[in-house]
Amino acid sequence: MSSKRVKHLSINTKLHSPLLLCSIPNNSGYLNMDAFHLSAFLLLLLSSLSSACNPNDKRALYQIKKSFNNSYHFASWTNQYDCCSGDAWYGVDCDPVTHRVNGLRIFNDPEIVGQIPSTIGDLYYLDLLLLHKLPNLTGPIPPAIGKLQNLRTLMLTDNSLSGPIPEFLGTMQNLTLIELSFNKFSGSIPAVLGNLNKITAIWLDRNQLTGSIPESFGRFQGSVPDLKLSHNMLSGEIPASLGNLDFSNIDFSRNQLEGDASMLFSAKKSTQEIDISRNLFEFDFSNVTFPTTLTNLDISHNKIQGNIPSEITELQNLQFFNVSYNRLCGEIPQGGKLQDFDSSSYFHNRCLCGAPLNVTCK
Repeated sequence: MSSKRVKHLSINTKLHSPLLLCSIPNNSGYLNMDAFHLSAFLLLLLSSLSSACNPNDKRALYQIKKSFNNSYHFASWTNQYDCCSGDAWYGVDCDPVTHRVNGLRIFNDPEIVGQIPSTIGDLYYLDLLLLHKLPNLTGPIPPAIGKLQNLRTLMLTDNSLSGPIPEFLGTMQNLTLIELSFNKFSGSIPAVLGNLNKITAIWLDRNQLTGSIPESFGRFQGSVPDLKLSHNMLSGEIPASLGNLDFSNIDFSRNQLEGDASMLFSAKKSTQEIDISRNLFEFDFSNVTFPTTLTNLDISHNKIQGNIPSEITELQNLQFFNVSYNRLCGEIPQGGKLQDFDSSSYFHNRCLCGAPLNVTCK
């Protein structure tokens, strides 16, 4: 190789950087490699790659794996791969900058047996925790979950979890979604959940919850969450304060709620879905007004009286409608979407008449 090329590189060949030593040519070929410095460099490089996963996070993950008896779900959780290397560790997500574990998803594994390990609370940077379709995951939500103050999404669904919904969830101010559906939770709904200012959805359906809907659910600050409380054993009246908020979706169906629910309706709101079916509600439907955004309405199986307001024919986005098994009377308004629904949406009322019912109005 010509001396001209070496001169063009303008590099001091006396430098002892292994990277430079291995890349600098001379007239007789390449400079002799400084083996010691090269080895040190490679060790440093390998060390930095292997430590991408924070050791505290890695330790917590291994403890979670051990707590669940090394189930097959965790087969990729080994020293062969770094826990923050792409999707190497199944169900583990990491922040690309800090390399801290920020997402944990464990799902669809009947071999996972036992309770939620408290070690999950040591993954301080989690913003998503999903435990889904683990039929043998039992016991309560451990207090250690309360240490996850960065958590935004909490989804513990389709498991066999039990015990009360813990009060400490109301202190986790970064939560935007709480979904505890399809479990065996019991007791009352903690009123402190109404203190969550960033919450966009609270789904507690299909549990064994009792007591009333907290009055604090009518005082959410900031965003107004979707409320899905169906298939429980809730009782009492809906707090009147709920009428002050503009909920997008409400599902209180299949409980033992009673009294007035008319405050959920208003032409000034932007509600899309209301399901209060299979309760004990009693109010006059005649004077209810409807948001133009309404797509789904189910008030069936209650004790609601009055007639169907004609304004409902103006709802152009209505896709589902059921007022059956109530005490409604009068002629079914003609027009709009109302005749798109069959008689099963209207039957078993006191004295409704007109199409699509085969009952002539007198």
